[in-house]
Amino acid sequence: MTTTALDVSAKIALYRTQYELRLFEQRAYDLFLENLVKGTSHLGLGQEAIAAGVAAAMKPGDWTFATYRGHNHTLARGVPMTPVLAELLGRTNGLMAGKGGSMHLTSVEHGMMGSYAIIGAHLPIACGAAWSAKYRGTDQVAVAFFGDGTTNIGAFHEALNFAVIWDLPVVFVCENNLWMEYTRTSEVTAVLNPAADRASAYGLESIIVDGNDADAVFEVANAAIQRARAGEGPSLIEAKTYRHGGHSRADPGKYRPDDEVKEWLAKDPIHLYRARLVELGVDVAEIEAIEAAALAAVDQATEEAKAGATPGEDLLMKDVWADGGSSWRN
Repeated sequence: MTTTALDVSAKIALYRTQYELRLFEQRAYDLFLENLVKGTSHLGLGQEAIAAGVAAAMKPGDWTFATYRGHNHTLARGVPMTPVLAELLGRTNGLMAGKGGSMHLTSVEHGMMGSYAIIGAHLPIACGAAWSAKYRGTDQVAVAFFGDGTTNIGAFHEALNFAVIWDLPVVFVCENNLWMEYTRTSEVTAVLNPAADRASAYGLESIIVDGNDADAVFEVANAAIQRARAGEGPSLIEAKTYRHGGHSRADPGKYRPDDEVKEWLAKDPIHLYRARLVELGVDVAEIEAIEAAALAAVDQATEEAKAGATPGEDLLMKDVWADGGSSWRN
């Protein structure tokens, strides 16, 4: 199935999304340095093209399942910045009233069905969502993002097998940033391409895409999502990318060779896409206006998030039991 080409206005929108994601993640890091971000966080700096490109190919009713590195995916599905940033700060105006933090972002309203801290745990859950769509006869598609390290987890293989056997409308997207936490993936994985090289074992096509090129990501994702929506089953996409920082906020990433980091920084998806817009004839002033608006939005979200109250004891037992409280247990 052929993909839908993006016109210039759609490309401008795609750049806007990527740039907003970049500024949001940079601000989240700055706030961590100010000791305002509570708990740990895993930034997606450098991986914005994947979140933006795939989200652009999805419909409002579709579902996103992400890992603990889920800020980009949450925002790309249309969740406003303020509640996401407030959640990182542990404030009551956060997405989950400050109780979930960075690794558990969820907004059912926007099709963001959660960020999961347990490696690979969400892949079978995405299959369940896809199965529900098939059972109910809707055209919804589940998209599950995961890192390269997840491909060595049993749940990855179980989910792929289940998706193929049941012919489910689910798209698996591996964000291969070459490093599984502090270990180079190639050193502990039997195949060169940890996701794509295993696709054939489940009767799937081997799909590899430049994860730093939002247009390429959109084209591949759009084709896979269209296939799933048309009842043609699951797909497995491996997007090659690179995280600009360490695994988490406390990791300086010094274990990575300087030459490798330098090489990948030169492939920055934001710089690549900005240059592409200029080549297409988009006025630089228009691009700068988009960037200024993104900065203003991040600044506003920062102030609104900071203004949120710290959770009190009244929220301690809320959303823990089905009836909203614990009194029935006493």
